[in-house]
Amino acid sequence: MKPKIYITRKLPEQIIEGLSRNYDVRMWDQEDIPVPREVLVEEMKEVEGLLCLLTEQIDESLIEQAPNLKIIANMAVGHNNIDVQSATKRGIMVTNTPGVLTETTADLTFGLLLATARRMMEAEDYLRSGKWETWSPMQLTGQDVHGATLGIIGLGRIGEALAKRAKGFDMNLVYFNRSRKYEQEKELGIEYQPLGKLLQISDFVCVMLPLTADTAYMIGKEQLELMKGTAVLINTARGGIIDEKALYQALENREIWAAGLDVFEEEPVHLDHPLLTLPNVVTLPHIGSASIATRMKMATLAVQNLVDGLSGDTPRNLVLLNKSKLR
Repeated sequence: MKPKIYITRKLPEQIIEGLSRNYDVRMWDQEDIPVPREVLVEEMKEVEGLLCLLTEQIDESLIEQAPNLKIIANMAVGHNNIDVQSATKRGIMVTNTPGVLTETTADLTFGLLLATARRMMEAEDYLRSGKWETWSPMQLTGQDVHGATLGIIGLGRIGEALAKRAKGFDMNLVYFNRSRKYEQEKELGIEYQPLGKLLQISDFVCVMLPLTADTAYMIGKEQLELMKGTAVLINTARGGIIDEKALYQALENREIWAAGLDVFEEEPVHLDHPLLTLPNVVTLPHIGSASIATRMKMATLAVQNLVDGLSGDTPRNLVLLNKSKLR
């Protein structure tokens, strides 16, 4: 009998066509609807391999109901949707898809920074709603990006790629990381600063960290109070790193100037979320890696990790408990 695989979201046929020759492949066939929990529970009872997305919570109770499971291949860099500790205890491999989405996510991050700084979404709504009747000197004025100071929290692959883009805008670069990166400091012309100092001196702060027990609510009321009144906060990493209640208060009270968010603590974000009521917030539906080419690469890599694990090989992108990678 062929080993059984379950794929939790519909992937392009060219990505999975080769799997059916060697595996019994089942796949949730709804593109825009996550697999219901009860369906996933039932599917997990017999599978040896699981390919999932961030939309699925692969927790201990689910893992316990999968006696044959050998590998969980996550189609994402982050893996906070998976209880890696419970999987590891049971000898189940967990993999992710780093590297292939670096440049695409850096593009989106810098684009979100520009859109937030220059109030692009607000300006579009202003025009489309018929409010543009004349030109005036201070109409829809934003913050300059060129020559400003960019603080990057988490100088991983995407943080480095973001720094390279910022250099093209003659930005002054500072970063905070759990460890110094001396080679990157020389290569990128970026200066290390403690977190508090970075928040104080930066005009733009970009969060580029994974969500872990150590980074949860890393940016809260105390940290936001350190930022300039003209500062812009950008998060394309993970929701939950920023305390959303504290961020709302800081934006509402104009303690910081604006925020650009591609991620939220709970996704999809509810339409009645307080942050969505503010004009100085630019929001996106977690599209950091959403280019056609990159999503295809992510899917291909997730499939390769899955096949390697089921074939007895060590997958290239194995997530280890003692190896917390910066996004």
